[in-house]
Formats: sequence, structure tokens, C-alpha cells
Amino acid sequence: MLVLPVVVLGYGAVARAYIGQIISHRAEYRSRFGVDLTVAGVRTHRAQTEITEDTIPPRSEWSAPTALDELIARVEARVVVQAVPSDDAGAAEAVADGVCALRSGAHLVTATKTTLLHGWRALDAASRETGRAVKLSGTTGAMLPAADVARSLSNGIHVTSVSGCVNGTATFVLDRLSDGDSLGDAVEAARRAGIAEGDPAADLSGRDVATKIQILTGLLWSRDPGAAETILEPITPAIRSAAVRAKGRGQRLRQVAVADLDIPDLVTVSIRAVTRESPLGALNGPEKAVIFDCGEFGPVTVTGGQSSPTGAAMAMIKDTLSLALEVAPGLR
Repeated sequence: MLVLPVVVLGYGAVARAYIGQIISHRAEYRSRFGVDLTVAGVRTHRAQTEITEDTIPPRSEWSAPTALDELIARVEARVVVQAVPSDDAGAAEAVADGVCALRSGAHLVTATKTTLLHGWRALDAASRETGRAVKLSGTTGAMLPAADVARSLSNGIHVTSVSGCVNGTATFVLDRLSDGDSLGDAVEAARRAGIAEGDPAADLSGRDVATKIQILTGLLWSRDPGAAETILEPITPAIRSAAVRAKGRGQRLRQVAVADLDIPDLVTVSIRAVTRESPLGALNGPEKAVIFDCGEFGPVTVTGGQSSPTGAAMAMIKDTLSLALEVAPGLR
């Protein structure tokens, strides 16, 4: 039986969903995969706690946070799972925590996109030096297995471009706009459905979808995604009339990010009209899609994977369990 004690960084909706899955399914993971997956500690900016017998103490009983390497050593963690907000203000700390986890002997599983955008080279170097893995499926569209496909295709398949709709909020909002909703009403509906963040600025601006495509280019073309420039067309109130007209023509508007091998350091995001029958037009609600253009072999399309904290948590569960089978260093 492989024992994998985990330290979780963050205690938001995704982190809590991840912890809940482990506590609920620990016996299943032991019997199906031969892995005893346990949460040994949780750490936030302000507090931390150590966990025994799958019981999380009330927040009032948590202690002040210690250095991350001290916590990892004390609970003998073999995996650090990072589920802190993806914002530039906290990026330096998130990268430092990721590197610290690797240098402390733990594998890193992250759903924090800015960790990769700002620390790709540092994490890759630390991973290769320590022989520990970095798993990042949760950063490229929750349960959508886009990163898994990108890793597979990078082994000998010539991918000339990658494009897609990988922000569920944007797809949901654009469809509501086509029904005549105002932008404010559409965003509020997305919040009620549990799709949109409290602050949807990154979703509407195109920054979130650009970041996810940037990460995929890092896997496909061995590029530092943080080096890529982005050109973004935001979703604004003025888009509503275009969405309504597109619907009248049997089309749908989609927020599409594109990167080409010929210009690997540029990601563009635009609002496009697509047919309902196309892979992007067929998306419903918060579903996502990524299209890998494989040249003469044709496109490979991955669709599905609705946005939710549980979806992101399950991607991290998959990544964590995969460490029982695959521990190759590098960003994977």
C-alpha cells in the first residue's frame, strides 16, 4: 500500500471539495488503486492545522502558519496540493511555495494558474533537480482533460495550433446575452449557477482563457507560457446585440483563444460567431472545448468538463492518484 500524506495550500471552495473527496473516498482509493491518500495538513496565509483521523478542527483551533518546509517535514507529506487564488498579487508567494514543496521532497499538484504563468522555469528546474513531479491538469479547464491530451500529443505528434473555449463563465454569459439578457443579469445568473467567480473580470476580459491556452502551449511546445504576449477582446455590454443577431442566423458567439506554433509567444482571444453544429457552437452552459490542430492528421477535439469547484478538485484527485503510477520529473 502506497501511503500519500498530503498538505493542502488554501481552504477555498476548490480546496474544501478536494479534501471532502479524499475523506469520502479514502477506502475506495485504497481498494481500487492501492493508495492510502490522506490529508495531513491544511495551510492558508493566516493559519494552519494538522489533521488526524480525517477530522478537520474548527477554524478557531487552527494555529499560526509555520514555514511550509517545516509543516511538510513534521507531517511527512509526500504531496503538496495548491489551490490558492490565481491572481498576480499572490503569484510570487505561490511560486515560492511550489518550489519549496519540491525542494522539501514533495510532489506538487496545482490548480493555481499564476503559479505556472510566473514560475514555469523555476518549477521545471526544481522538479528536475529533485526528481519530484509537477501535476497541473486542474489549471487547464477543471475536469476537461486538455492537459492530458496535450502531454500525449507532444510525444511525437506535430501540433500546429491550439484553440478553444475553456472558460465556462464566458460561454454561459454569451448564451444568455443571445437570449436578450443584459451583461449584469447574465453574470448574476452564472453566479447563481455556481459557475462564475465573485469577481468575473478575468473571465470576461479573456485573461483566464488566454492563461489556460498559454499553459497548454508550454506542454505542447516546451515554451515558457509566461513569455507569451496576449491580445484580448473582452465581453462587454455592447456584445449583446451581436449575440442576438448571431442567434437569429443559427450561430452562437464564443470567446475563443488561439495560439499558433509559427507564433508561439502570442495568444489571441476574440469573440467569434460559430455554427451551432461546430465543436465550439455545440457547447452548452459551462462546458468547455479545446481543439488541437495536428496538421495532416487532422484536428483532435476535447469537449465537456463543466466549471465547478468539484470539477477542479476531481482533476487534482486524478493528478494526485497518478503519482502512484507516474513520478517523472518536469511539468506534467
